Amino acid sequence: MGDRVHIKMGWSWALLTGWVLLLVQLQHLQAVPIGIDKTKVKEAEKKPDEPPASVDTGLHYDRYLREVIDFLEKDQHFREKLHNTDMEDIKQGKLAQELDFVSHHVRTKLDELKRQEVNRLRTLIKAKHDLEGGNDIAVDHQALLKQFEHLNHMNPHTFEVEDLDRLIKSATNDLENFDKERHEEFKRYEMMKEHDRREHLKTLDEEQRKKEEEHYEEMKKKHADHPKVNHPGSQNQLKEVWEEADGLDPEDFDPKTFFNLHDTNGDGFFDEQELEALFTKELEKIYDPTNEEDDMVEMEEERLRMREHVMNEVDSNKDRLVSLDEFLVATKKKEFLEPDSWETLEQNQAYTDEEMREFEEHLTQQEQDLNQRTVDLQKQREELERQQQQLNAQKVELQQAVEHMERLKSEKVDPPPEVHERNAVPEVHVADNHLHPDQEAHPPGHQETPQHHQDMPQEHQEEHNQDLPQQGQPQAHHDELPNQQDVAQGQHNLA
Repeated sequence: MGDRVHIKMGWSWALLTGWVLLLVQLQHLQAVPIGIDKTKVKEAEKKPDEPPASVDTGLHYDRYLREVIDFLEKDQHFREKLHNTDMEDIKQGKLAQELDFVSHHVRTKLDELKRQEVNRLRTLIKAKHDLEGGNDIAVDHQALLKQFEHLNHMNPHTFEVEDLDRLIKSATNDLENFDKERHEEFKRYEMMKEHDRREHLKTLDEEQRKKEEEHYEEMKKKHADHPKVNHPGSQNQLKEVWEEADGLDPEDFDPKTFFNLHDTNGDGFFDEQELEALFTKELEKIYDPTNEEDDMVEMEEERLRMREHVMNEVDSNKDRLVSLDEFLVATKKKEFLEPDSWETLEQNQAYTDEEMREFEEHLTQQEQDLNQRTVDLQKQREELERQQQQLNAQKVELQQAVEHMERLKSEKVDPPPEVHERNAVPEVHVADNHLHPDQEAHPPGHQETPQHHQDMPQEHQEEHNQDLPQQGQPQAHHDELPNQQDVAQGQHNLA
């Protein structure tokens, strides 16, 4: 799982909590001007027609959220209301009521975006349903869509005030819970890494295991041997950035100038991405991607820990943004001037021994379930093969039965042989009332060949020729036509 779990590099929580991002993008036109100081830092040229690009929030409906924001921003009325609405009103849904006053073109586009999002969710539901083996079971989309709270699934066709209100509240809630979910994900990553290490040790003999343990301890010590890490957001940490990244004299450090230098999109706020960029120099003290002992996943977690800490210390209104005023107030606090030391990840293990034990028990149970599933599938396969063999045997029997029936049918439809061949009786002469010698020698139905006819005595040939039917006339059936001699005798009697 260590390779399967990826901590997203450079997470940039777009700070869309309560649609603050909209407000930020509008206010970037009125960024706090840079005061004149000894460094004479030149102010970057502003481009009012090009607002900063939206960044990925990490939410599963991020694209839908950003597209809705982009189109609402095109409506002049909505922009003006947003500019004059405070954060609490946005969170309470008052801004959503203004949707009724946006232009028809924008409403039509929002309707289309919602239909696309509903179709996307339905596709996701169907895909998950299929993966879980429910191909033959009908999917109740309406029931399953209830789990998605960022839109009104009962009306999949039009984007209404309720949809905007749901989207604002869902984004606010999900972003607030994001750090908690990220901590749990990183904890699982660390425990899986330790689990894999232990499992590897089990495959080694005693000598190899000893060497592996020594190497592991050596890498831990090497990783921990790094320069002191400044407390994130402290004066020492920011001065180091001022000197090494900005190339300025630390004696000339000015908080306001520093803020404007690192407010890279010029919107008057430090967002989370801009804050995380400030910690790069500190992280380079601890992590080097070329070192075996340094884990880059842990480096990104360390960066996020620093950002989260500064947000908790400086973001007084909890809008996930640091304004210039908030920043200047923080630079006057004791924590900024005399901070405590910062404990890095190697000094704060992500999990407890009890959590590790429960995690391994869970993995063991998963493995057993998987093995049982494998056995069940093998049995199902064997049963299917047995049933297939039975079907094949039945198929062979059925084919044989069909062939037998075809043979019987063929025998019944064959025409019977002609009656005079099958039921012929020897000819009896009236004069002597005895069989010809040639008739005695041949069974009924026998047909004589020309050679046989030539071998007959002369007198027999003459008699035989008289008995044969004339050429071109069919031979009459014995039972149907009278003998020629009988006809002649009858005619003589009549005379």
